[in-house]
Amino acid sequence: MLARIVATRLLDIRQSLRLTPQAARSFSTALNYHIDTADNNPDLPWEFSAANKEKETLADMISCRYAIGDAAYHFQYEPSIKWLLDVRVALLVSMGEALAFYSCTVVKEIVSHYPSNYKQSAVIPLLDLAQQQHGGWLPVSAMNAVAKVIEVAPIRVYEVATFYSMFNRSPVGKYHLLVCGTTPCMIRGSREIEDALLKHLRVKRNEVTKDGLFSVGEMECMGCCVNAPMITVADYSNGSEGYTYNYYEDVTPKRVVEIVEMLRKGEKPPLCISMAHKTQNALSVDQKEEILLCMENQNLLHVGILIPAKATDMEMQMTMLGMKRG
Repeated sequence: MLARIVATRLLDIRQSLRLTPQAARSFSTALNYHIDTADNNPDLPWEFSAANKEKETLADMISCRYAIGDAAYHFQYEPSIKWLLDVRVALLVSMGEALAFYSCTVVKEIVSHYPSNYKQSAVIPLLDLAQQQHGGWLPVSAMNAVAKVIEVAPIRVYEVATFYSMFNRSPVGKYHLLVCGTTPCMIRGSREIEDALLKHLRVKRNEVTKDGLFSVGEMECMGCCVNAPMITVADYSNGSEGYTYNYYEDVTPKRVVEIVEMLRKGEKPPLCISMAHKTQNALSVDQKEEILLCMENQNLLHVGILIPAKATDMEMQMTMLGMKRG
């Protein structure tokens, strides 16, 4: 009750400021509040699905995750493409930790990675799992369920969910289009990119199209400043099987509309990996085959820890260097 009163008061204060449209656009993400609606209120029953509660062996989870095309916990890639591995997993995390942390989707397995007196450390992966189960967004009842699992007050979970923009606290489309709004992309025309998407889809920011397919939001820097402007497509079309974040760089208003229409037809737009085109010293076919052989020798092709689809030459070289050192 107190949280609702505070949220209502904050909304009143914001409205009293009478922000101009341009000033309102400067906020990186919309301020979402927990409002008592039919699809989002604390009284709605919510719990993790039976499949997410079951205890599975790590090997079973790896094969299951890889079978449906998942390469990592947060970032998943097309299984039909040979270059599948998330280079960050291979280089930044040890093999054992990478398999354990990036492959688990089961509640008990996630919690087991933390000391019993630090259960709250599992809040982010559990929120991610809940969002995946609930079609791409987190109702307040799902956050309450996470709080119950890690034995903390619900407000502690709300604090995390409201801090990270990758947690959606209102319904999103099956394809949630996120426009980078930070300085390099803004200078390169991100506002025009967002305007083109909103006009084409006939929605406002964070609204869902009538067919439930699309929504448009904004995200902070996604690390592609050299190829600004860029957008990310959060693809929730696979439901509980998982979701992907696909980056599209050097986009134009025309290009983002083309991406939308391809997604509408059920097609997968080619990723815009501009770095590959700009690299002067391209890897030869023999060098790429050598990397694949190295990966096969370390059984990396069978566990979903590969390099990104259509990897850039720089990423390939980093992967090669990391494996040889290992």
